Amino acid sequence: MLIRRIWICMVFFILLAAFGSAAIAYELSNEEKLGKNLFFDKNLSDPAGQACAACHAPEVGWTGPETKINAHGAVYEGAVDGRFGNRKPPASAYAGDSPILDNSTGIWIGGMFWDGRATGLTLGDPLAEQAQGPFLNPLEQNNPDASAVVNKVKASSYAMLFYDICNTGLTDAQYYECIARSIAAYERSAEVTSFTSKYDYYLKGNAALTSKEKRGLQLFEGKGKCNLCHVSTGEKPLFTDFTYDNLGVPRNPKNPFYNEPIYNPIGTAWVDKGLGGFLKSAGYPSSVYEPEFGKMKVPTLRNVDKRPYPGFVKAYGHNGYFKSLEEIVHFYNTRDVPGAGWKGKSWPPAEVSDNVNQNELGNLNLTRQEESDIVEFLKTLSDGYKPKK
Repeated sequence: MLIRRIWICMVFFILLAAFGSAAIAYELSNEEKLGKNLFFDKNLSDPAGQACAACHAPEVGWTGPETKINAHGAVYEGAVDGRFGNRKPPASAYAGDSPILDNSTGIWIGGMFWDGRATGLTLGDPLAEQAQGPFLNPLEQNNPDASAVVNKVKASSYAMLFYDICNTGLTDAQYYECIARSIAAYERSAEVTSFTSKYDYYLKGNAALTSKEKRGLQLFEGKGKCNLCHVSTGEKPLFTDFTYDNLGVPRNPKNPFYNEPIYNPIGTAWVDKGLGGFLKSAGYPSSVYEPEFGKMKVPTLRNVDKRPYPGFVKAYGHNGYFKSLEEIVHFYNTRDVPGAGWKGKSWPPAEVSDNVNQNELGNLNLTRQEESDIVEFLKTLSDGYKPKK
């Protein structure tokens, strides 16, 4: 385990150095600079060693950066050896426009985390509330309380910047809020949420899509029904509508959370109920939470294929069950078609069989060529594209 951690740290610093040199063109505000320092500071965990970037790394589109983990359980180990979370890390980019969690229209929209538990109702900003969560989560950065985080920041090399942004003489609770808002500011900055994909340049008339990419876009917005949730229109589309959906994703049998006896005493009997599970724990009546069982927040598709090298494995779905874009697109297309699953087998049953979306996926009648075209379009959503002059 120690050797593994040393190796991870070496890779982390190499990638951080490479990313830093590539990001010079972005001009960050002082608040964003503070947020960046906080985001990449591996000393803010207990024990030290895990930064936010350990699960949300730039070279993979601000999500999980370890191909071996993604290829199996897809859930990342926290600061304490042997402790794992229960879900795949979502991307931390392109999340700043998520509204406060609300269902006044009859549909739950907004919040942060896969289950929406960072509602935004406390700070008025779901992204900032999300930033407070991992620091205190025993399965992630494992700090005992907010004061522990604040004290580490006060002792950091960027303490002067911290006081400049957050002022002096505040309570630890106020400092902790400032820390979270600074991280959110960095995540909203052009360094993280950059809108520099080929598709962005295409929308501005500075890049041309190939014929295959064009067909994929047409299918994405038509027969494939993808844009019903992953909205692709507008000047700067976010490829999410911030709603929640149960796609019928199977359980990931390799999820290490099943073997977490202290934090998951029921083991393999544990079922991830998503938004409904959070609403139940928050005290809502069964008439509210039961229709939301199994629903997870619709993720952005920006950077969905971004990876440091071609053979790098990315995981898809809230639990990382799918291991390629080709696989998850085929699932969308054939979930309800017997014998048409990945590699010729039927798809396993949904982890949560209630509330599965039966209208927008499952039997789309896409050909394999059409699936391939959609995948090719999705590859145009990776940031860092260099348009030809």
